[in-house]
Amino acid sequence: MSDSKFEYDPEEIPIIEPDEDPEYEPEDIPAAPTTLSAGAPAANGYGEREFEYRTEALSLEQVLDGKTLGERLTTASADGWQLVDIVDAGDRRVLVLRKQKKAERVRRSVGFAPPTRS
Repeated sequence: MSDSKFEYDPEEIPIIEPDEDPEYEPEDIPAAPTTLSAGAPAANGYGEREFEYRTEALSLEQVLDGKTLGERLTTASADGWQLVDIVDAGDRRVLVLRKQKKAERVRRSVGFAPPTRS
């Protein structure tokens, strides 16, 4: 076996030494931000995550008839409501619906104020 630096005995476990001059230190890596800021509310007046909820109760017969449930969901979605969950309430099923809450618009003046008369 030669004394070359790149050859080793397959029976031996090679020793890997770390670089002496690393490119960076672990403390030099910037940390992730601790808080995430949400962007400005959407221009359409809807808030980011504010919802209003409503419920509708259906009997088991209405759920199983293949017609009423679909009609209720179609009507609700036309008004902007989304199905969140169906809750078992004994002999009835309760549809939990939500829609985004419309935020109050803040009135802001645009441009310059008219001159005042004295």
